[in-house]
Amino acid sequence: MASVSLNCRKVRDSRFEVGRNRMIIGVLALQGDFEEHCAVLSGLAIQARQVRLPEHLEGLDGLIIPGGESTTIGKLATRFGLLDELRKLADTKPIWGTCGGLVFLARDVGVDQPLLGIMDMVVERNAFGRQVDSFEEDLDIRGIEGGQFHGVFIRAPVIKEVGARVEVLSRLADGKIVAARQGHILVTSFHPELTTDDRVHKYFLDIVAGKKT
Repeated sequence: MASVSLNCRKVRDSRFEVGRNRMIIGVLALQGDFEEHCAVLSGLAIQARQVRLPEHLEGLDGLIIPGGESTTIGKLATRFGLLDELRKLADTKPIWGTCGGLVFLARDVGVDQPLLGIMDMVVERNAFGRQVDSFEEDLDIRGIEGGQFHGVFIRAPVIKEVGARVEVLSRLADGKIVAARQGHILVTSFHPELTTDDRVHKYFLDIVAGKKT
């Protein structure tokens, strides 16, 4: 395998910190829109690392699992020996899943595919139809200040059921759950990385830094 740089982009001098160490956020880079998350993190002066192998998880303060095809992400994670290592990481480090990443984190999605099973929720994949049925909607998100967040939904899942430990953070106007949190695990059905609004990324970074308990 050819050598690949894991650094997403050069970052500015200002920074979030975890203790005395520079915050390092991993972005699972098996498939999907991981580059877009890297770009947002770099804009926030965060050191981002693309994660493709178990050894890339070492030293991370948190991890983002991006949108993409959840079945493909699961199969590649299995092939590269990441499933168990990601579950171990989730025991102590914050993880955020967007769209396909949300599906990958769920305990039940109604079909047989590789899942991490970390978050106590039942998810419906592609709940709104095909790519042509993608849409946008302004959302109220608990814990996000500054007004509504413009949500971009592309072949998006919805959360059908949540367990007692799961806090619902946002719903569509029709009541469908599109953002939730279980301790230090965060999920969103929509794609904040496809907007110019970095507030959800900042919210996740505050979880990593222990500012959002």
